[in-house]
Order: sequence, then structure tokens, then C-alpha cells
Amino acid sequence: MEKIIPYLIIGAVALVILIILIKNICIVQQSRAYVIERLGAFSQVWEVGIHFKLPFVERIARRVSLKEQVLDYPPQPVITKDNVTMQIDTVVYFQITDPKLYTYGVEQPMVAMETLTATTLRNIIGDLELDQTLTSRDVINTKMRAILDEATDPWGIKVTRVELKNILPPQDIQNSMEKQMKAERDRRQAILQAEGTKRSQILVAEGEKESAILRADAEKQSAILRAQGQAEAILAVQKATAEAMQMLNDACPNDQVIKLKALEAMQKVADGKATKIIIPSELQGLAGLATGLVETVREPKQ
Repeated sequence: MEKIIPYLIIGAVALVILIILIKNICIVQQSRAYVIERLGAFSQVWEVGIHFKLPFVERIARRVSLKEQVLDYPPQPVITKDNVTMQIDTVVYFQITDPKLYTYGVEQPMVAMETLTATTLRNIIGDLELDQTLTSRDVINTKMRAILDEATDPWGIKVTRVELKNILPPQDIQNSMEKQMKAERDRRQAILQAEGTKRSQILVAEGEKESAILRADAEKQSAILRAQGQAEAILAVQKATAEAMQMLNDACPNDQVIKLKALEAMQKVADGKATKIIIPSELQGLAGLATGLVETVREPKQ
């Protein structure tokens, strides 16, 4: 029995040592880092992989996440340049870039960031009026990101983005803004209605103008066509008369034929409408000849 006791003690010691060694084997996951201290002083930063920690000599001072993180701060009361108090809540996106500085740069980094964000927001809003605050979100976000990033750089923190989540003015200011917006909408509606009426009247006037122009053009074309028709008719009559005269000249008429044509013309002239008729002397002789022929024909009948 006395021989077994030393072996049991050695076995127990070996088991304890094995457990201690196993306990000091550490595996660092992806996107994480461990800050290691040796005898109370900074030693190194463990990155992704398997590591062994010296028992009773080294310790893990802080486990740091290297992922991008989000802090959503509650609404903070701020005062604008024109003395309007409003509530603004902020969202900050950040990433730890240096685990050593994050561990030893400042005590309670998250509390420090929240305090820094609140004071920075108050300083920026204090230089702006109410209307500028409501319409300059991008400007405020850019300024806050630049200031926070510069201030947190010694802490090993990179501020990637800052957003103003909500801007809540006092209730009386909200009521005034709603009334102002309603008045602006009414003004725009009146302007649109006036422009619509004006446009309608312009279109009606343009339609009447185009209609008058079309009617005048139609009357003009009609008059032109009538004049062209009359001219063509007169030209046709004159052409027919000229052709008749040409045919008569080609036939070499004698005096008797010419005198007969003259009588036909006189017959047309003496259609009862003329009050006075002047008969040439040549036609008078021809009329006497015609009377003699009529008398000669009548004698046998007697």
C-alpha cells in the first residue's frame, strides 16, 4: 500500500498539470482578438488561431470584437441657435481597429463615446437655427463623423458612420410647422389652379385664332378658284370666238354672208332690251333687198 501512494500522488499531480495545460489552450475565433498581459503588463495581441497561455504568468486582459458595431443612443435634449429645445437621438457605427489602444486608451470606451457624441451634437446644433437643423441632416452627420473619428482615434476606434435617427421639435413648434406646411400647400394649389385656368384660356384663344385663319384661308382659296373658273370660262369663250372667226376667214366669205351675219347680230341686239338701235347704211340696203324678195314671193299667191 505504501508503494502505491507515491504513484497515486504522481498521477494526481500529472492530472492536475494536464488540466491546467488544457485550460490554458485558447482558440481565437474569426473577427475577434485577445489582449494578453504578462505579469500585469501588456504582452501581445492574439489574432485568429490556437494559442497557449503560460499558467499563472499570462492572462487575457480583454476579448475584443473586430466587427463593425452599432450604438443607438437615446434622445438627447439640444438647443438650437434660435433657442428652440428639441430631442435628437443618434446612431453611431464604429469598428475597433487597435485592440491594445481600445484596452488601455480610455476607461469604459462605450461610456466615453456616448458622452462625446452628446457633447458634439450639442455643439453642432448650437450653431444652427431650427430650419437649418431640419434640412441639414447630411451636413450634421458628416461633421459629427469627422469629429468623433478624430477624437476616438487614440482609443483604437474607427467611427465609420453617424446618423441622426429622429429630430423632435416641441409640440407647439410642430403645430406651427404643420400650419405653415398647410398654407404652403394651399398656396401651391391656388397657383396650379390659376395656371390651369390661364392655360385653358390660352388654348381656347389659340383655337379660335387657328379657326379664323383656316376660315380666311378657305375663303381665299374659294375666291381664287372662282376667279380661275371665270377666267377659264372667258378664255374658252374668247377661244371659241377666235376659232369661229378663223374658220370664217378660212372659208373666204363674200359680202352677202357678212351682211347676213350682221343681221343675225342685229337680231340679238334688238331683243327688246335696247331702247335705241343705230343701223349701219349697209344693213339698210340689205334690209330693202330682203323686203323686195318678200314682196316677190307674195305676188303669185294673190
